[in-house]
Amino acid sequence: MQGGTHKTEDETREFRIIIAGGGTGGHLFPGIAVARKLQTMFQKPGVLFVVGHKHIESEILSRYGYKVASIDVEGMKGRGWRKGLKVLIKLPKSIFQSASIIREFSPSLVLGMGGYSAGPACLAAKFMGLKTAIHEQNSYPGLTNRLLSRIVDRVFISFEESREGFKNRSTFLTGNPVRDELFTSGGKDAEGRNTFTILVVGGSQGARAINRAFVESLIFLNKMGKYPEVIHQTGKIDHEEVLEDYKDKNINGEVVPFIEDMVGAYNHADLVVSRAGATTIFELAASGKPSVLIPYPHAANNHQEINALSLVRTGGAEMIRQKDLTGEGMAHVLAKYMDDRQTLNEMGKNAQKIGRPYAAKIIVDQLLEMVKT
Repeated sequence: MQGGTHKTEDETREFRIIIAGGGTGGHLFPGIAVARKLQTMFQKPGVLFVVGHKHIESEILSRYGYKVASIDVEGMKGRGWRKGLKVLIKLPKSIFQSASIIREFSPSLVLGMGGYSAGPACLAAKFMGLKTAIHEQNSYPGLTNRLLSRIVDRVFISFEESREGFKNRSTFLTGNPVRDELFTSGGKDAEGRNTFTILVVGGSQGARAINRAFVESLIFLNKMGKYPEVIHQTGKIDHEEVLEDYKDKNINGEVVPFIEDMVGAYNHADLVVSRAGATTIFELAASGKPSVLIPYPHAANNHQEINALSLVRTGGAEMIRQKDLTGEGMAHVLAKYMDDRQTLNEMGKNAQKIGRPYAAKIIVDQLLEMVKT
Protein backbone atom coordinates (compact mmCIF):
# COMPACT_ATOMS: atom_id res chain seq x y z
CA MET A 1 0.00 0.00 0.00
CA GLN A 2 1.65 3.21 -1.20
CA GLY A 3 2.06 6.09 1.20
CA GLY A 4 1.08 3.93 4.20
CA THR A 5 3.01 3.84 7.47
CA HIS A 6 3.27 0.98 9.89
CA LYS A 7 2.74 1.88 13.53
CA THR A 8 4.05 -0.26 16.33
CA GLU A 9 1.81 -1.43 19.15
CA ASP A 10 3.39 1.13 21.51
CA GLU A 11 2.80 4.00 19.09
CA THR A 12 -0.91 3.25 18.78
CA ARG A 13 -1.60 2.21 22.39
CA GLU A 14 -2.52 4.95 24.85
CA PHE A 15 -0.19 5.41 27.81
CA ARG A 16 -0.66 8.00 30.50
CA ILE A 17 1.73 8.51 33.40
CA ILE A 18 2.04 10.78 36.41
CA ILE A 19 5.63 11.53 37.38
CA ALA A 20 5.79 12.87 40.92
CA GLY A 21 8.74 14.41 42.71
CA GLY A 22 10.80 17.52 42.93
CA GLY A 23 12.25 20.08 45.24
CA THR A 24 15.44 20.27 43.19
CA GLY A 25 16.45 19.76 39.57
CA GLY A 26 18.15 16.54 40.68
CA HIS A 27 14.73 14.97 41.18
CA LEU A 28 13.11 16.56 38.13
CA PHE A 29 15.65 15.96 35.36
CA PRO A 30 15.63 12.13 35.62
CA GLY A 31 11.84 12.30 35.40
CA ILE A 32 12.12 14.50 32.32
CA ALA A 33 14.50 11.95 30.76
CA VAL A 34 11.90 9.19 31.34
CA ALA A 35 9.15 11.39 29.88
CA ARG A 36 11.21 12.13 26.79
CA LYS A 37 11.95 8.44 26.29
CA LEU A 38 8.20 7.76 26.39
CA GLN A 39 7.73 10.40 23.71
CA THR A 40 10.01 8.43 21.38
CA MET A 41 7.95 5.27 21.92
CA PHE A 42 4.40 6.63 21.79
CA GLN A 43 2.83 9.11 19.40
CA LYS A 44 1.03 11.01 22.15
CA PRO A 45 1.96 9.79 25.60
CA GLY A 46 0.05 11.54 28.36
CA VAL A 47 2.59 12.91 30.87
CA LEU A 48 1.71 14.95 33.94
CA PHE A 49 4.23 16.07 36.55
CA VAL A 50 2.98 16.45 40.13
CA VAL A 51 5.18 18.74 42.21
CA GLY A 52 5.06 21.06 45.20
CA HIS A 53 4.70 24.83 45.01
CA LYS A 54 8.37 25.74 44.52
CA HIS A 55 8.66 28.12 41.59
CA ILE A 56 11.78 26.38 40.28
CA GLU A 57 9.85 23.14 39.73
CA SER A 58 7.20 24.65 37.48
CA GLU A 59 9.80 26.86 35.80
CA ILE A 60 12.02 23.94 34.80
CA LEU A 61 9.10 21.80 33.60
CA SER A 62 7.52 24.62 31.60
CA ARG A 63 10.78 25.02 29.69
CA TYR A 64 10.37 21.44 28.52
CA GLY A 65 6.68 21.88 27.68
CA TYR A 66 5.22 19.49 30.28
CA LYS A 67 1.91 19.82 32.08
CA VAL A 68 2.23 20.42 35.80
CA ALA A 69 -0.10 19.99 38.77
CA SER A 70 0.88 21.24 42.22
CA ILE A 71 -0.05 19.90 45.65
CA ASP A 72 0.32 21.42 49.12
CA VAL A 73 3.31 19.54 50.41
CA GLU A 74 6.64 20.43 52.04
CA GLY A 75 9.76 18.60 53.08
CA MET A 76 10.38 17.68 56.72
CA LYS A 77 14.16 17.56 56.77
CA GLY A 78 15.82 20.13 59.02
CA ARG A 79 12.54 21.76 60.10
CA GLY A 80 12.48 20.72 63.75
CA TRP A 81 9.63 18.89 65.43
CA ARG A 82 7.16 21.81 65.47
CA LYS A 83 7.34 22.53 61.76
CA GLY A 84 7.65 18.82 61.05
CA LEU A 85 4.35 18.28 62.85
CA LYS A 86 2.70 20.96 60.70
CA VAL A 87 3.97 19.19 57.59
CA LEU A 88 2.48 15.90 58.80
CA ILE A 89 -0.86 17.58 59.52
CA LYS A 90 -0.95 18.74 55.88
CA LEU A 91 -0.25 15.24 54.55
CA PRO A 92 -3.91 14.08 54.35
CA LYS A 93 -4.78 17.19 52.34
CA SER A 94 -1.94 16.55 49.87
CA ILE A 95 -3.07 12.92 49.50
CA PHE A 96 -6.63 14.03 48.72
CA GLN A 97 -5.29 16.58 46.24
CA SER A 98 -3.22 13.84 44.59
CA ALA A 99 -6.25 11.55 44.42
CA SER A 100 -8.24 14.29 42.72
CA ILE A 101 -5.46 14.84 40.17
CA ILE A 102 -5.24 11.09 39.53
CA ARG A 103 -9.01 10.77 38.99
CA GLU A 104 -8.99 13.65 36.53
CA PHE A 105 -5.87 12.60 34.61
CA SER A 106 -6.55 8.83 34.73
CA PRO A 107 -2.93 7.59 34.43
CA SER A 108 -1.79 4.06 33.68
CA LEU A 109 0.57 4.29 36.67
CA VAL A 110 2.41 6.71 38.96
CA LEU A 111 6.21 7.00 39.09
CA GLY A 112 7.79 8.73 42.08
CA MET A 113 11.18 10.34 41.49
CA GLY A 114 12.02 11.17 45.09
CA GLY A 115 11.40 14.43 46.88
CA TYR A 116 8.46 15.14 49.15
CA SER A 117 5.75 15.43 46.48
CA ALA A 118 6.33 11.81 45.44
CA GLY A 119 4.93 10.59 48.77
CA PRO A 120 1.31 11.80 48.59
CA ALA A 121 1.02 10.99 44.87
CA CYS A 122 2.26 7.41 45.27
CA LEU A 123 0.17 6.86 48.41
CA ALA A 124 -2.98 8.10 46.68
CA ALA A 125 -2.26 5.92 43.64
CA LYS A 126 -1.77 2.87 45.85
CA PHE A 127 -5.07 3.49 47.67
CA MET A 128 -6.79 3.78 44.28
CA GLY A 129 -5.42 0.46 43.05
CA LEU A 130 -2.94 1.85 40.51
CA LYS A 131 0.50 0.43 39.79
CA THR A 132 3.29 2.45 41.39
CA ALA A 133 7.08 2.63 41.14
CA ILE A 134 9.84 4.86 42.48
CA HIS A 135 13.31 5.81 41.30
CA GLU A 136 16.12 6.63 43.72
CA GLN A 137 18.87 8.83 42.29
CA ASN A 138 21.36 8.82 45.15
CA SER A 139 23.60 6.21 46.70
CA TYR A 140 21.73 6.56 50.00
CA PRO A 141 17.92 6.56 49.66
CA GLY A 142 15.97 9.59 50.78
CA LEU A 143 13.34 9.30 53.52
CA THR A 144 10.37 9.54 51.13
CA ASN A 145 11.65 6.72 48.95
CA ARG A 146 12.61 4.53 51.90
CA LEU A 147 9.04 4.73 53.18
CA LEU A 148 7.44 4.34 49.76
CA SER A 149 9.55 1.30 48.93
CA ARG A 150 7.42 -0.72 51.35
CA ILE A 151 4.24 -0.19 49.31
CA VAL A 152 5.19 0.41 45.67
CA ASP A 153 5.35 -2.34 43.07
CA ARG A 154 8.91 -1.68 41.86
CA VAL A 155 11.99 0.26 42.90
CA PHE A 156 14.61 1.53 40.45
CA ILE A 157 18.05 2.53 41.76
CA SER A 158 21.01 4.42 40.31
CA PHE A 159 23.74 2.99 42.55
CA GLU A 160 24.13 -0.58 43.77
CA GLU A 161 25.00 0.86 47.21
CA SER A 162 21.41 2.02 47.73
CA ARG A 163 19.89 -1.47 47.39
CA GLU A 164 20.38 -2.28 51.08
CA GLY A 165 18.25 0.73 52.00
CA PHE A 166 15.13 -0.82 50.48
CA LYS A 167 12.88 -3.66 51.66
CA ASN A 168 11.21 -4.16 48.28
CA ARG A 169 12.18 -7.40 46.53
CA SER A 170 11.42 -5.92 43.12
CA THR A 171 14.43 -3.60 43.12
CA PHE A 172 16.27 -3.03 39.84
CA LEU A 173 19.61 -1.33 39.15
CA THR A 174 18.96 1.00 36.20
CA GLY A 175 21.33 3.92 36.64
CA ASN A 176 20.12 7.51 36.64
CA PRO A 177 18.29 8.63 33.48
CA VAL A 178 19.89 11.60 31.71
CA ARG A 179 19.14 13.34 28.45
CA ASP A 180 20.12 11.33 25.37
CA GLU A 181 21.93 14.33 23.87
CA LEU A 182 24.61 14.07 26.55
CA PHE A 183 25.63 10.67 25.18
CA THR A 184 25.60 11.79 21.55
CA SER A 185 27.19 15.24 21.89
CA GLY A 186 30.68 13.75 22.05
CA GLY A 187 32.15 16.73 23.88
CA LYS A 188 35.40 18.45 22.95
CA ASP A 189 38.82 16.91 23.02
CA ALA A 190 40.81 18.90 25.55
CA GLU A 191 44.07 18.49 23.67
CA GLY A 192 45.34 20.82 20.96
CA ARG A 193 43.41 23.96 21.93
CA ASN A 194 44.60 27.31 23.18
CA THR A 195 41.63 28.15 25.41
CA PHE A 196 40.59 26.39 28.60
CA THR A 197 36.97 26.51 29.78
CA ILE A 198 35.78 25.76 33.31
CA LEU A 199 32.10 25.08 33.94
CA VAL A 200 30.92 25.72 37.50
CA VAL A 201 27.59 24.24 38.64
CA GLY A 202 26.49 23.96 42.24
CA GLY A 203 23.20 22.34 41.24
CA SER A 204 19.99 23.92 39.98
CA GLN A 205 19.84 26.16 43.05
CA GLY A 206 23.54 26.91 43.28
CA ALA A 207 26.05 26.42 46.10
CA ARG A 208 27.34 29.43 48.03
CA ALA A 209 30.51 27.75 49.28
CA ILE A 210 31.53 26.79 45.74
CA ASN A 211 30.59 30.18 44.32
CA ARG A 212 32.77 32.06 46.81
CA ALA A 213 35.73 29.70 46.66
CA PHE A 214 35.71 29.67 42.88
CA VAL A 215 35.73 33.46 42.58
CA GLU A 216 38.70 33.56 44.97
CA SER A 217 40.44 30.83 42.96
CA LEU A 218 40.19 32.93 39.80
CA ILE A 219 42.09 35.74 41.54
CA PHE A 220 44.90 33.32 42.42
CA LEU A 221 44.86 31.85 38.89
CA ASN A 222 45.15 35.32 37.37
CA LYS A 223 48.18 35.99 39.60
CA MET A 224 49.69 32.78 38.17
CA GLY A 225 49.15 34.17 34.67
CA LYS A 226 46.26 31.79 33.94
CA TYR A 227 43.03 33.17 32.49
CA PRO A 228 40.50 30.40 31.86
CA GLU A 229 37.18 30.99 30.16
CA VAL A 230 34.39 30.53 32.69
CA ILE A 231 30.74 29.47 32.54
CA HIS A 232 29.38 29.90 36.06
CA GLN A 233 25.87 28.83 37.09
CA THR A 234 25.33 30.50 40.44
CA GLY A 235 21.72 29.67 41.30
CA LYS A 236 19.19 32.50 41.64
CA ILE A 237 19.89 33.37 45.27
CA ASP A 238 23.60 34.10 44.78
CA HIS A 239 23.52 35.43 41.23
CA GLU A 240 23.64 39.18 41.90
CA GLU A 241 26.29 38.85 44.59
CA VAL A 242 28.55 36.63 42.45
CA LEU A 243 28.06 38.88 39.43
CA GLU A 244 29.14 41.88 41.51
CA ASP A 245 32.21 39.94 42.71
CA TYR A 246 33.26 39.31 39.12
CA LYS A 247 32.85 43.00 38.29
CA ASP A 248 34.52 44.31 41.46
CA LYS A 249 37.51 42.02 41.04
CA ASN A 250 37.69 42.64 37.27
CA ILE A 251 37.29 38.94 36.48
CA ASN A 252 35.87 37.76 33.18
CA GLY A 253 33.25 35.06 32.98
CA GLU A 254 29.76 34.16 31.84
CA VAL A 255 27.78 34.35 35.11
CA VAL A 256 24.18 33.13 34.96
CA PRO A 257 21.60 32.00 37.55
CA PHE A 258 20.57 28.93 35.55
CA ILE A 259 21.86 27.21 32.41
CA GLU A 260 19.11 26.03 30.08
CA ASP A 261 21.42 24.43 27.52
CA MET A 262 23.42 22.14 29.80
CA VAL A 263 24.36 19.91 26.86
CA GLY A 264 26.04 22.87 25.18
CA ALA A 265 27.71 23.91 28.44
CA TYR A 266 29.15 20.44 29.03
CA ASN A 267 30.24 20.26 25.41
CA HIS A 268 32.15 23.52 25.71
CA ALA A 269 33.82 22.73 29.03
CA ASP A 270 37.28 21.29 29.53
CA LEU A 271 36.74 20.81 33.27
CA VAL A 272 33.66 20.91 35.50
CA VAL A 273 33.56 22.13 39.10
CA SER A 274 30.43 20.88 40.81
CA ARG A 275 28.49 19.44 43.69
CA ALA A 276 28.02 15.67 43.56
CA GLY A 277 24.29 15.13 43.20
CA ALA A 278 23.43 11.89 41.42
CA THR A 279 22.08 13.62 38.32
CA THR A 280 25.31 15.61 37.94
CA ILE A 281 27.42 12.47 38.40
CA PHE A 282 25.61 10.65 35.62
CA GLU A 283 25.60 13.71 33.36
CA LEU A 284 29.38 13.97 33.75
CA ALA A 285 29.69 10.27 32.93
CA ALA A 286 27.41 10.57 29.91
CA SER A 287 29.27 13.55 28.48
CA GLY A 288 32.71 12.22 29.41
CA LYS A 289 33.75 15.28 31.35
CA PRO A 290 36.56 15.40 33.96
CA SER A 291 35.51 17.13 37.14
CA VAL A 292 36.45 18.53 40.52
CA LEU A 293 33.65 17.55 42.89
CA ILE A 294 32.78 19.27 46.17
CA PRO A 295 30.07 17.13 47.84
CA TYR A 296 27.38 18.88 49.86
CA PRO A 297 28.48 18.07 53.43
CA HIS A 298 24.98 18.06 54.95
CA ALA A 299 23.41 15.56 52.54
CA ALA A 300 21.64 12.66 54.27
CA ASN A 301 24.14 9.98 55.32
CA ASN A 302 26.79 11.90 53.39
CA HIS A 303 25.42 10.44 50.16
CA GLN A 304 26.98 13.11 47.92
CA GLU A 305 30.44 12.02 49.00
CA ILE A 306 29.51 8.41 48.22
CA ASN A 307 28.19 9.59 44.84
CA ALA A 308 31.45 11.45 44.17
CA LEU A 309 33.59 8.44 45.06
CA SER A 310 31.93 6.46 42.26
CA LEU A 311 33.66 8.82 39.80
CA VAL A 312 36.85 9.30 41.81
CA ARG A 313 37.48 5.53 41.96
CA THR A 314 37.24 5.23 38.18
CA GLY A 315 39.79 8.04 37.78
CA GLY A 316 37.17 10.39 36.32
CA ALA A 317 37.17 13.06 39.03
CA GLU A 318 39.01 14.65 41.92
CA MET A 319 37.15 15.37 45.16
CA ILE A 320 37.61 18.27 47.57
CA ARG A 321 35.64 18.08 50.80
CA GLN A 322 33.97 21.37 51.68
CA LYS A 323 35.83 21.59 55.01
CA ASP A 324 39.07 21.66 52.99
CA LEU A 325 37.79 24.09 50.36
CA THR A 326 39.68 27.36 49.91
CA GLY A 327 40.13 29.65 46.96
CA GLU A 328 43.91 29.18 46.94
CA GLY A 329 43.64 25.41 47.23
CA MET A 330 41.11 25.22 44.42
CA ALA A 331 43.32 27.44 42.27
CA HIS A 332 46.22 25.00 42.59
CA VAL A 333 43.98 22.06 41.66
CA LEU A 334 42.61 23.90 38.62
CA ALA A 335 46.09 25.05 37.56
CA LYS A 336 47.33 21.46 37.74
CA TYR A 337 44.70 20.33 35.22
CA MET A 338 45.07 23.40 33.02
CA ASP A 339 48.70 22.37 32.56
CA ASP A 340 47.93 18.71 31.84
CA ARG A 341 45.39 18.24 29.06
CA GLN A 342 46.42 14.63 28.53
CA THR A 343 45.37 13.74 32.08
CA LEU A 344 42.08 15.60 31.55
CA ASN A 345 41.42 13.59 28.41
CA GLU A 346 42.06 10.34 30.31
CA MET A 347 39.79 11.48 33.16
CA GLY A 348 36.99 12.14 30.70
CA LYS A 349 37.30 8.65 29.26
CA ASN A 350 37.36 7.16 32.76
CA ALA A 351 34.22 9.09 33.71
CA GLN A 352 32.35 7.44 30.85
CA LYS A 353 32.90 4.03 32.44
CA ILE A 354 30.04 4.52 34.92
CA GLY A 355 27.62 5.96 32.36
CA ARG A 356 24.37 4.08 31.77
CA PRO A 357 23.00 5.24 28.42
CA TYR A 358 19.96 2.95 28.58
CA ALA A 359 18.70 3.90 32.06
CA ALA A 360 15.58 5.71 30.81
CA LYS A 361 14.79 2.94 28.32
CA ILE A 362 15.15 0.24 31.00
CA ILE A 363 12.81 2.13 33.32
CA VAL A 364 10.23 2.71 30.58
CA ASP A 365 10.34 -0.97 29.56
CA GLN A 366 9.77 -1.94 33.20
CA LEU A 367 6.86 0.48 33.51
CA LEU A 368 5.21 -0.91 30.38
CA GLU A 369 5.65 -4.43 31.72
CA MET A 370 3.98 -3.38 34.98
CA VAL A 371 0.93 -2.06 33.14
CA LYS A 372 0.58 -5.31 31.16
CA THR A 373 0.60 -7.51 34.27
